[in-house]
Amino acid sequence: MKQICDKKKTMGSQNKPSENGTFAYLVIRDGKKWSDVFRLVPGRTVTIGRSPTNQIVVKEDQASRNHAEIFQVQGQWTVRDLSSRNGTAVGDDRVVGDRGLKPGDVIWIAGTQMAFVHDLSSAYDRKVFSRIEIGGETITGLEVSDDEQATIMGIDATEPTITHRRQKTKFLQTSEEDESVEPIPKVGIAAAKLCRLAFELANETTARGIARMALDSLIEDTQVDAGAVLLIPAVRMGQLIHPTDLEIIAWRSENRPEYQRVAKFLCDTVIREGEAVLARNIHDDSALGLRDSKGEIHATSVICAPIRVNNRTRGMIHMYSTRTEGLLDPDDLEFTLAVAETVALALRTRYREQKLVEDLSKTRTEINQLRAQLGVESEIIGSSAAMLEVHRQISKAAPSKATVLIRGESGVGKELVARAVHYSSDRKKGTFVCLNCAALSETLLESELFGHEKGAFTGATERKLGKFEAADKGTLMLDEIGEMSPGIQSKFLRVLEGHSFERVGGNKSIRTDVRVIAATNKDLEKAVRAGTFRKDLFFRLHVIQIEVPPLRQRPEDVIELADFFLKKFTVETGRRIVGFDKEATERLRRYRWPGNVRELKNAIERAVVLARGNEIEVDELVLSNLATASESYMDMGTLSHRYIAETLSDVERRHIESTLVATGWNKSRSSQILGIERSTLDRKIKKYEIFKKD
Repeated sequence: MKQICDKKKTMGSQNKPSENGTFAYLVIRDGKKWSDVFRLVPGRTVTIGRSPTNQIVVKEDQASRNHAEIFQVQGQWTVRDLSSRNGTAVGDDRVVGDRGLKPGDVIWIAGTQMAFVHDLSSAYDRKVFSRIEIGGETITGLEVSDDEQATIMGIDATEPTITHRRQKTKFLQTSEEDESVEPIPKVGIAAAKLCRLAFELANETTARGIARMALDSLIEDTQVDAGAVLLIPAVRMGQLIHPTDLEIIAWRSENRPEYQRVAKFLCDTVIREGEAVLARNIHDDSALGLRDSKGEIHATSVICAPIRVNNRTRGMIHMYSTRTEGLLDPDDLEFTLAVAETVALALRTRYREQKLVEDLSKTRTEINQLRAQLGVESEIIGSSAAMLEVHRQISKAAPSKATVLIRGESGVGKELVARAVHYSSDRKKGTFVCLNCAALSETLLESELFGHEKGAFTGATERKLGKFEAADKGTLMLDEIGEMSPGIQSKFLRVLEGHSFERVGGNKSIRTDVRVIAATNKDLEKAVRAGTFRKDLFFRLHVIQIEVPPLRQRPEDVIELADFFLKKFTVETGRRIVGFDKEATERLRRYRWPGNVRELKNAIERAVVLARGNEIEVDELVLSNLATASESYMDMGTLSHRYIAETLSDVERRHIESTLVATGWNKSRSSQILGIERSTLDRKIKKYEIFKKD
């Protein structure tokens, strides 16, 4: 039921007669009790229904969204049904059209009753209403009790009530702070002090602050004159402790200029045995170490209590009194021991927090270092159209479980693309494992892929898990897949097809869930035709292909990459280099980059190391004259500066002659390099009149 304004306001400012000299109210009954009062204001229409936009909301499914409305016509309050689903009734009569209301009428909407009245004053006296009709029964002059009146006015008198309101517990306040604090027994006083001390210690952030606060509380609440909190240094834990070894982290003396250290006897008893000690009437007991060199008595009673952290004594509280009256008693010992335990708990919490902060700081440093390293190694730089297409292919390939074949020249960043696929997939929480197939022999490659058992071959001194097992639930990238031997290809294909495998020298079947990403810079189709690469393996790998373009095909990325590597290496070396001069920038753009991004990275690193000023100059860029993968052995970037007009026949003749010279006139090898048949090579040698020179 939608609530109305504060009832004090209703009874105050609204208790004035309306224009026609009478009040008008709807007293709303929700279920078994009267729950609300709504004042009807002349000139305003009151809507009733299930929709929250109504002035009176009836939260019942039988009520329509806009069920009925009440308005005043010529001083007469009237109810009108708004074509509701279940209708509106006044008493036992269904409302058809407009129905005038008189005091005591009860409007029924679903299970909700609304009594129409003019006077509410009797409801706050001892009578509810002078006349009220409920369900066709008329009740007049009804006397009610306070609880009944509260129920009628929407208050359940049987529910719990708020009897006290306090911002702070009295057990954490002193009598000076609150005069209403009642006297508390001695045990209760001690408990209250301990409770208050525990809360105060919880806000301390240092061991010295904890010790100082605990000591102040003890001296104020006991009959001691001086005391100290002593801790065992971490380097002396577990060793024999002399009183002079203990570190005083807090001390206080009321009547003496300085604190007198604890005696060795008491130190041994507390530290070694972990017991609290109370000594009284010790005027003649010099063994407690309470006399100075002149034999003057300094104390009449002493308390020592161990501070135990994680069941190990980490220190002690030492207090003594010089008074002859009001000696320390067992209750003081109990209180001191309780304070020592509270201090131990606070210190343990601080030690844990300190260790957590140190571990967190160390972990964050390691994470930042790893992120920096991983970010440099795995971030794909480039905003050219070609690289945007690579990003698009990565986004499409990542959600799939299909095998991915990444193709591109050496140095273009195929491993970075594989990492991007892995970390964009649902396997990103798994392991990313990379293996270069060209770096290992056939035997070692099999062992690396599938693992081996102890004694499987010479040097196999223990069991080793293969890359497939290491990458379970993750991704395995196989670089230079074209260099895999035919023997390994067949076993690798079987695992790709979902079959189990065995470690080298083992007989246990192993099955893993691994996504394979293969990469190569070789022409696999040509290798398939030559019989060096299995056709079925090629088709199994060639499910999703991502082609990474060489750097020369995306020259707009060169400067962006160069700036990226420049920032990286200036940070690593501490050099203050702001960029490249104009000639160096132009040289970076014109160069064909046969080594692709790898060559660019190494060239920038070399230039940063060799740079003489705050800009990299053109002569500090050491670039090669190697040909790119799709060009001849000559540096085409260099040729552009010394162009010579010649026909294609002249270029072909010179290229064939250079190839023959490079192979020692091995015509079979030369024909393979040139991609032509041996007979075609012989015809061209004859056509161009190429002769072997001695």
